[in-house]
Amino acid sequence: MNAATTKTWKLKALIAASAGACLLAVASPAAAQAAWPDKPVVMVVPYSAGGPTDVVARMLAVPMGKSLGQTVVVENTVGAGGTIAPTRVAKAAPNGYTILIHHMGMATAPALYKKLNYDPLKDFEYIGQVMDVPMTLLSRKDFPANNFKELLAYVKANKDKVSLANAGVGAVSQLCGMLFAHQIGVQLTTVPYKGAGPALNDLMGGQVDLLCDQTTQTAPVIKDGQRVKVFGVTTPKRLSSMPDIPTLDEQGLKGFDVKVWHGVYAPKGTPPAVIEKLNVALRVALQDENVKKRFAELSTEAVPMEKVTPEALRTHLAAEIEKWGKVIKAAGVQAD
Repeated sequence: MNAATTKTWKLKALIAASAGACLLAVASPAAAQAAWPDKPVVMVVPYSAGGPTDVVARMLAVPMGKSLGQTVVVENTVGAGGTIAPTRVAKAAPNGYTILIHHMGMATAPALYKKLNYDPLKDFEYIGQVMDVPMTLLSRKDFPANNFKELLAYVKANKDKVSLANAGVGAVSQLCGMLFAHQIGVQLTTVPYKGAGPALNDLMGGQVDLLCDQTTQTAPVIKDGQRVKVFGVTTPKRLSSMPDIPTLDEQGLKGFDVKVWHGVYAPKGTPPAVIEKLNVALRVALQDENVKKRFAELSTEAVPMEKVTPEALRTHLAAEIEKWGKVIKAAGVQAD
C-alpha cells in the first residue's frame, strides 16, 4: 500500500467514525425518550390531602402508574390559594417527571391574583382534561330553611347573619359561593378555610351555615342524609346518581352552571414523546373500571375521550380564563 492509498484509507476511516459519532449523538435523545420513564413520576396537587382534587389524583395515580411502568407519586403542595403548586411545576425540569393536576383554579388565578409567578397559557404543556365535577349547595342540618324557596327568603332577610364557608381564596367553593351571592343580589359573610375538608367538617358541626362544594367531597354526606341539608345541584341537568335533588337553575337561578373541571399539565418544553406517553396513561386511567366505579360513587364521570387531549385542554383553559375573569372582576374580588 503506497503513501497516497494509505492517506485515502485513513481519511475514509475518519469520515466513517465521525458519521458514526453524529448518528449516536442524534440517536441518544430519542433513545432516552424511548426509555422514559425510568423512575417515579410526581403528580403535584395544589390542595390538602383528602380534598376533592387530591381524591381525584389518587384515583388516577395507580392506573397511570401501571400504564407507565413506574409509580406515580401524589404530592400535596399547598398554599397561596393553590398557586404554589403550579409555580413549582412551571419551574420544574421539563422531563415529564413532575406533572400537575389542577381544577378550574388554573383559569381563575389570573383574575384573582395581582401577581402570579406563572402564566397558565405560556408556562405549561397540556396533557388532557380529566372530569367535570358537579357542585351542590348545602347547609348545616339545623338551618331554618327546608327548601330552596325558604333558603332564599331566609338569606335575604338575614344576610348579615348568614355565613358562607369556602375552602380558601381561589377554591372552587369560593367561586361557587361568590356566583350564588351575586345572582341572588346579596353580600354574605364568607368564612375561608384551609381546604374543603375542614369547611365541610365545620358545616356538619354547625359552626357555619352554607357551603357550595364538589360532589367528590359532598356526595357521601348527602347520601347518608343525617348531617347536612341539600338545596340543589349547580349543573343545568339533574344528576343521575341523585335524581331527587333539583338544579338551582330549575328553582329560579336561571343559567346557574358551575362544574369543576380538572386538567393535567407538565412544564413547558417537556418533549412531545413524553407528553404523548402521559396522555396515553391518562386515557388508560380514565377508562379503568375501578376509576369509573369510584367516579360514579362520587356523582361524577370522566369527560369524553375527545376532550382528553392537549389541544382540548388548552382551548378549554383559554375560554375559562375569559369567562371567570369577567365574573371575578364584576364581583370586585382580588387577592394579593
